[in-house]
Amino acid sequence: MDPIHIIEKYYDSTSELYKILMSHSLDVTDMALRIANRRSDLALNLKFIEEAAMLHDIGIIKTYAPDIHCDGDYAYICHGYLGSEMMQKEGYPKHALVCERHTGTGLSLPYIIKEDLPVPHRDMVPVSMEEQVICFADKFFSKTHLGIERNVKQARCKLEKYGEETLKRFDRWVEMFL
Repeated sequence: MDPIHIIEKYYDSTSELYKILMSHSLDVTDMALRIANRRSDLALNLKFIEEAAMLHDIGIIKTYAPDIHCDGDYAYICHGYLGSEMMQKEGYPKHALVCERHTGTGLSLPYIIKEDLPVPHRDMVPVSMEEQVICFADKFFSKTHLGIERNVKQARCKLEKYGEETLKRFDRWVEMFL
């Protein structure tokens, strides 16, 4: 499977959005692979991590986020499950799970209901170790400040508004992956 080929089915390779997606995805992929290589004891699937990290944000094209050139119809928070639907359509259900479960440190069903989020009512929390590594790596890069890697304190600070559950999961990943 070639993640770039799949991305280019949905994105114009000359667009600003494509450039943003590719830059962000390459940074996340690089960090996820660095973590996976450091934690060889976890026997992580490196090929899957590389593919899924490149595709984790494919759904942003369907959202409205003008600061990153997204002019779709959905709220940005929806990009995970929308990307999941896209990857399911492409025939990659495991990659779809990464798309769906990477938002924040994952979205639990109680959190979705409590916050009245416009996403399907189901748990969307990373389960597999590969999903967790990709989700964690994603927290260190933004799509508005490309190429800049946040440190742990900065990444954690960005997550504070999402509550204790999110911070506990992030802190556990810091211990596991760094």
